[in-house]
Amino acid sequence: MYSGNFKREGGGGTGSSRGSGRPSFGASSRFGKPPAQRSVGGNSSYSNQGSSASAGRASHSSALYRGGGGFRGGSKPSFGGGRGGSRFGGGGRRFGGPAGQRIDISKFINKAVVTTEEVKQYISEHKFSDFQIDERLKANILIKGYSAPTPIQDRIIPYILKGNDVVGIANTGTGKTAAFLIPLIDKVLRNPVEQVLVVVPTRELALQINDELKGFVKGMKIFSVCCVGGAGIGRQISELRYKNNFIIGTPGRLKDLIERKNINLMQFKTVVLDEADRMLDMGFVNDMRFMMSRMPRPRHTLFFSATMSREIDSLIKEFLHEPVSVSVKTQDTSKNVDQDIIRIAQNMTKIDVLHDLLIKPEFAKVLIFGRTKHGVEKLSNVLVERGFKAESIHGNKNQSGRQRALAAFKEGRTQILVATDVAARGLDIANVSHVINFDIPATYDDYVHRIGRTGRAGKTGKALTFVE
Repeated sequence: MYSGNFKREGGGGTGSSRGSGRPSFGASSRFGKPPAQRSVGGNSSYSNQGSSASAGRASHSSALYRGGGGFRGGSKPSFGGGRGGSRFGGGGRRFGGPAGQRIDISKFINKAVVTTEEVKQYISEHKFSDFQIDERLKANILIKGYSAPTPIQDRIIPYILKGNDVVGIANTGTGKTAAFLIPLIDKVLRNPVEQVLVVVPTRELALQINDELKGFVKGMKIFSVCCVGGAGIGRQISELRYKNNFIIGTPGRLKDLIERKNINLMQFKTVVLDEADRMLDMGFVNDMRFMMSRMPRPRHTLFFSATMSREIDSLIKEFLHEPVSVSVKTQDTSKNVDQDIIRIAQNMTKIDVLHDLLIKPEFAKVLIFGRTKHGVEKLSNVLVERGFKAESIHGNKNQSGRQRALAAFKEGRTQILVATDVAARGLDIANVSHVINFDIPATYDDYVHRIGRTGRAGKTGKALTFVE
């Protein structure tokens, strides 16, 4: 289990934390002054030398968060020990999914695999200059800093350029977005009336793909529109009146626009189904069938998934014609991630333990997961009130707010991003130092996806799960 000497730095006054450049935590905090030292408790997976938990509890007695929106003194905040059920996942069914389906917490303890063997560098068969694509596109690829194709790009781009239906089995973060955008942009440049539909499970992934597209088509007359929920449909309808070579969207919003006759799928001869396995998990299979049934045949279909199952295989047979399959699954992400649990002692609260972690210098870029949209927003607000730079993304936040939060986190302007599982699906964020499961995920698959946000690009990441 994770162990550490828990010591609050800069405990009393309004000055900044010692030696870490972390924010100050003054008496004006909604939760009062943080204690100078706090024990995490005897049953905790942390150890502490000579600390006193009682001082910590006393310092928080004057102004504590109340679950219903008010404040009262003399009791624990609703984040905390919550043996009776915290609204942030302390207990009860919201914490661990349906009753009787708790995940074995031993699965959350696993050291990263560190090998002394030399890692074999992938040698691509092609250079970007080898691909028969427009010279303007090649120039933009170089400007974006792409030096050599990744394995998925190297192996699948030639087939897409030939017009083959393809199945790409690849993890997030392998370069698959560029693997389909590059050849499809070239296709549009060769035939300006070409229209491409890109279907993805979440708003964040749609926006991420659209941003990537804009970088590749800089200086070209190629246009796109992002059709996702959480943004005003009126503006999207207005943008759809213009010629768009790429429409990128989520199944629900796309179906709505199709039914309103704002999108005519008979005009689209190319479709990308990205993260199809996640769309299946999220219950979008009928929406996918709805869209595919309204597209012309023959068509050019690109299908990407991180996993292969009987259901995925069935969809491939249903949607694609004689596809070429390319699998470049990388090493299991979890092997690159140090995983451990933090047991919350009865005299502690989750928010206080989290605070003690976040003031440590090594917690430089932290992604925190919560179970509910409301809980994620509340946790983010409390962290801000405690002096941290924190943002949140979840389904109740509008599109512009989510974009601002993501940009701030990616660019290092904020230390912490608090997210729900769905909102964080498919995000590719570099250099995340830690993933913290403030609430236990509903399924082990969700857990694996969460911790996959760290330990990327050959780096070792760290994942901590709070257990009460």
